[in-house]
Amino acid sequence: MQVYKEQKQIKAELESFRGEHLSIGFVPTMGALHEGHLALVKEALNQNDKVVVSIFVNPTQFNNAIDLEKYPRTLQDDVALLQTLGEDRVVVYAPTVEDIYGGHIESQQFDFDGLEQEMEGKFRPGHFNGVGTVVKRLFEIVAPHKAYFGKKDFQQLAIIKRLVHKYDIPVQIIGCKIQREPNGLAMSSRNARLTSEQKKAASFIYQTLTTAKAQFVTKSADEVTKWVEQQFSAHEFFELEYFNIADQDTLKPIQRKTRQKSYRAFIAVYADDIRLIDNIGLN
Repeated sequence: MQVYKEQKQIKAELESFRGEHLSIGFVPTMGALHEGHLALVKEALNQNDKVVVSIFVNPTQFNNAIDLEKYPRTLQDDVALLQTLGEDRVVVYAPTVEDIYGGHIESQQFDFDGLEQEMEGKFRPGHFNGVGTVVKRLFEIVAPHKAYFGKKDFQQLAIIKRLVHKYDIPVQIIGCKIQREPNGLAMSSRNARLTSEQKKAASFIYQTLTTAKAQFVTKSADEVTKWVEQQFSAHEFFELEYFNIADQDTLKPIQRKTRQKSYRAFIAVYADDIRLIDNIGLN
């Protein structure tokens, strides 16, 4: 499997693909790959001739320096996992920070029409400026026809769609379903840092979301939210950062439930210093 460390190298390879009129899919990641990432790559392979997987831990989207430092970096293992797909249509772009940012590691400032102000934006200042900066830069380098993102990061998916629209970037954004562990825990690179006891107990997060969805049929958003907060208030392993029920299109908190709108529940939980997020459609 070909691994490129410099954008001039990957650009030359991609130019040869375009010369053969091949379609290019793109799966941007921060590495520490798992079956959830592989599901994105498989979907991209189903829809494209060639697939680029980027592996880059982006410093500008971390507002917590400790989280950045502890984020797993496992390039050799990541490439080995991708090779299990048995595909010669996948290439890897694993740039350095210098290759992406040059000498200026800073975020561009974006206006995502308020999407960036909700949920993750409230608790991770500057996070979506960092996401927008690196994704826009990667789109410029790779210039894919389609790009694939998991719905676990649903707010990020919405923001990337807005980024593409506002900057007229010629790429189709494909949202893919959340991949889960057998106990329901949403797959995440951070799961590798959980103890076996924490990981087993983490089934509680998805169980709480599914119960909240059932309650939302007959109860108000406030009632469901209070119930979720109560469930976590005395939990042995997990501390609730937020639970929000929001309009799926605007991501703004629900004001009054109507049948004309689609709603989604979003949750962020800490297990010690490990932050886990998840979400579920409610109707």
